[in-house]
Amino acid sequence: MQDQTDRLTRALRAAGVRITRQRAVLLDVLAETEDHPDAVELHRRAEPRVPGLSLSTVYRTLSALEEQGVIQRHQFEGAPARFERAESAHHDHMIDVETGEVVEFRSDRIEELQARIATELGYEIVHHRMELYVRKRRG
Repeated sequence: MQDQTDRLTRALRAAGVRITRQRAVLLDVLAETEDHPDAVELHRRAEPRVPGLSLSTVYRTLSALEEQGVIQRHQFEGAPARFERAESAHHDHMIDVETGEVVEFRSDRIEELQARIATELGYEIVHHRMELYVRKRRG
């Protein structure tokens, strides 16, 4: 986790952002995160550790980290932006429309099919993302 915190700290410094106690705690929370929290959830997790943390500080910090390429913003349909660290390998997302849970997945078959379709149409894939909006089967 300390490596993650150090990476995020270096990115903020590179963006010219001062590392205050509030931001240091927020970076620790981000380093610990294994899910896809939104800014309000990150604030909820960090504020008990550093009372008085403002939501605007969370937003400004996330924006600077995104600009530095160390976190990714995901704007899933009908929900506030969510964030994850950018060091992970490519993956896609399933979003449960009832609970908001975000499930990461990777499928070589899907990746190969996308590449084949792009090639057949005369293109190469530069970047892509896939979001599947799902609900648990009943019965």
